Amino acid sequence: MAQSSIDLDLKYLPDLNHKTDYRIGLIGAGFIMRDVHMAAYDQAGFNMAAIASRTPEHARSAASQWGVPTVHADWKELLSDPNIEVVDIAYPPHAQLDVVKEAVKHSHIKGILAQKPLATNLADARETVRLCAEAGIVLSVNQNMRYDQSMRALKTCLDRGYMGDPIVAQITMHARPHWQEFIKGYERVAILNMSIHHLDAFRFLFGDPESITVSVRKDPRTEFEHSDGMAFSILEYADGLRAISLDNCFSWVDHGIEWRVEGTEGVAKGTLGWPNYPDGSPSTIDFTTKQEPGYWFQPRWPDRWFPHAFGGTMGQLMKAIESGTTPELSGEDNVQTMRLIEAAYRSAAEGRTVKLAEIE
Repeated sequence: MAQSSIDLDLKYLPDLNHKTDYRIGLIGAGFIMRDVHMAAYDQAGFNMAAIASRTPEHARSAASQWGVPTVHADWKELLSDPNIEVVDIAYPPHAQLDVVKEAVKHSHIKGILAQKPLATNLADARETVRLCAEAGIVLSVNQNMRYDQSMRALKTCLDRGYMGDPIVAQITMHARPHWQEFIKGYERVAILNMSIHHLDAFRFLFGDPESITVSVRKDPRTEFEHSDGMAFSILEYADGLRAISLDNCFSWVDHGIEWRVEGTEGVAKGTLGWPNYPDGSPSTIDFTTKQEPGYWFQPRWPDRWFPHAFGGTMGQLMKAIESGTTPELSGEDNVQTMRLIEAAYRSAAEGRTVKLAEIE
């Protein structure tokens, strides 16, 4: 084809052109920390200064694998270490508030990266945000799907107008998550721990919806008690956009996550590489636009959601600390995602559409 007017530099990589040598204290040494966070930080050249875990031998093993110089006996000892500037928490959501309550007592801590979900409920999420704000600590939440390469490329396409006005968006997941042991103590499962990726991604791409309608069912293969083994959500936007998340956690063959956005000027579709972990495959995007009618663009890259996106989530926190600005994944913003989660559970429980304005 002739010279294209479409810029294929889709800004899928995080911005790391800022101070990135803050000394990071790592809390937790399970899969998400050892195999994902630490792999991403090592690749990005971040300064992993110390680690602590509920199981000290796990912390020592992870430190040895990734060259972390200091292993603390527990997370309280790590928080007291004056060498630590940024804390990366990889603990279960019900335990994060206690860590934050202790962290805000230490003036040497400049920033906290908490896991998502930030808490198991909206009230605890708000309390976490309040504590950090009062202490002057920059709080960010690891909504890592926002740094998936296909999501960032899609966001660039939307911002440039390649799709025109979005009309319908969908994320379809057929994948069997590994529910961590701590989730077995929760009644809330699929929406809080899986749909939260997709609902937050819709907020990243399109902003806050007016309302949400959710249907759930139990997963017959999930042995512990739960209310939502699978979840099916429709988000309604003021401009007419409908965003649909189909989260089939029952699936046991032909795993995959696909997404699609159709607009007045174009269509984009793609895949998320997460279900292939640990073998890995990059996420993808294909798009067509009336600016170049009849042609599908198919940019590709070697980077993957797991682990490469996690350099972005920590990087944007460091950027905010250095610049004194609000991080993209701020605690305040994440409260709005937790509001959406609360609305989703209310919709499922009451069998009706719930407006976000109902959630105080």
